[in-house]
Amino acid sequence: MADFSAAFIQTMKAEGGYVNDPQDPGGETYKGIARKMNSKWDGWVFVDTMKKQKDFPRNLDNNADLQVRVKNFYEINFWDKVRGDDIVNQDVAESVFDFAVNAGVVTSSKLAQMTVGVNADGVIGTETLQKINADEPKAFLSLFALNKIARYVAICEKNQQSKKFFYGWVKRTLEGV
Repeated sequence: MADFSAAFIQTMKAEGGYVNDPQDPGGETYKGIARKMNSKWDGWVFVDTMKKQKDFPRNLDNNADLQVRVKNFYEINFWDKVRGDDIVNQDVAESVFDFAVNAGVVTSSKLAQMTVGVNADGVIGTETLQKINADEPKAFLSLFALNKIARYVAICEKNQQSKKFFYGWVKRTLEGV
């Protein structure tokens, strides 16, 4: 079965640190946790307190309590919801998890379901897991990547401001194949 800690390390490479981009729909973000979508996350108390220090935002990564909260947030809200522990192949689990972080659990689950040809209801259940685990990992990852890129193209066609994120999204997708 796949390992969360390894997947978390890979995803954190893409998520980066503290950002407050006015064009990002999530607004203020720390390690991929967008304040607008996760305003009740207990890590924001640490971030807000540390903003008063002169070495902000560099000081955030050195706060052990904050880092534990980040890791727990990802495990509970993404890894567990895509049933990462039940996916046999580590690369497949990492890809489904990473896309859940990037696009949402339901979106990642639906694309994984489309990839293996089951009803795309956005919840990874027994049938989806069986199909994912039975699929050849390279084939799954290739088709899943194409599905992700098609979604990113659709986002950019709908919202021209999103084009600035397109290259990064595609790069992240291809690094996971």
